[in-house]
Formats: sequence, structure tokens, C-alpha cells
Amino acid sequence: MQDVRDALYIGHRSDGTLTRRPMSPHLQVYRFRLSMFLSIANRAAGVAAAAGSVLGVCWLNAAAKGPESFKRVQKVTRNPMGKLALVGWTLSLVYHFVAGLRHLSWDAGYRFEKKEINEDGPIAVGVTVGTTLALVATIFGLAACRSRKKKAS
Repeated sequence: MQDVRDALYIGHRSDGTLTRRPMSPHLQVYRFRLSMFLSIANRAAGVAAAAGSVLGVCWLNAAAKGPESFKRVQKVTRNPMGKLALVGWTLSLVYHFVAGLRHLSWDAGYRFEKKEINEDGPIAVGVTVGTTLALVATIFGLAACRSRKKKAS
């Protein structure tokens, strides 16, 4: 069996002659690292944040249409699956923001050595999880206080 690191294909030079070119490296060549996962997760978080933002605009639209329309949307957001979707949206927004700050610092020339990138990955995950938990606890806590206040009056 041929070693995957020696994988070559036949390509053409600009003058038309044939040459052997290396194929793009694959996961068989690289060890899967946290920084690779975080890069993929940043792209996925961007897509999830955009999709959640569309749902957020629909929620605002329902609120603007009136109480009947807003009650239907509240049924969805009070459902456990709706709450899970809101938590996922919050997580994607926070992570995409944290990863964006990381990329901004790299673009400015800071923390771009391999060792520093590997050190910053777990910190980015911790900041994301901590911030998301704080936001979700605050939002759900305020909602619970509000519903208790409504029931009391």
C-alpha cells in the first residue's frame, strides 16, 4: 500500500507539459487537533447564528403583528425544543463572536504562533461556555420571575 503522504497526481504545467503534483493533505496526514475543530466550529457557528437570526426576525415580526401572533410564537419558545433552539442560537452567537475576536487578534499580528494558538483554544471554549451559561441563566431567570409575578397578580 502506498504511503498517503506521497500521494501525487499528474498535472499540467502552464506550457502544457506533464508534471507530478502533490495532492491536498487529508485528515489521514494530520492529527486532529482542537484548533482544527474550532476552525470548523467557527464556520458552523456562523451558519447557525445566521439561521437563528432569521428566526429572531420572525419573532420580532410576530411581536409587531399583535398579541395573537405573538402568543403563537411564545408557544414555540416555551416548548423544551424551542428553549433548546434558543440555547443553541445563543451558543452559536457567543462562540462566533469569541472566535471573531481571536481572528481579529491574529490579523493584528498577535498570538499567531502555533503554541499560542493551541493555548488559546481551550480559553476560547471556556469563555464561550461561561458566557453562554451566564446569558441563558439570566434570560431564563428573568422569564421565570416575570411569569411568577404575572401569576401572583
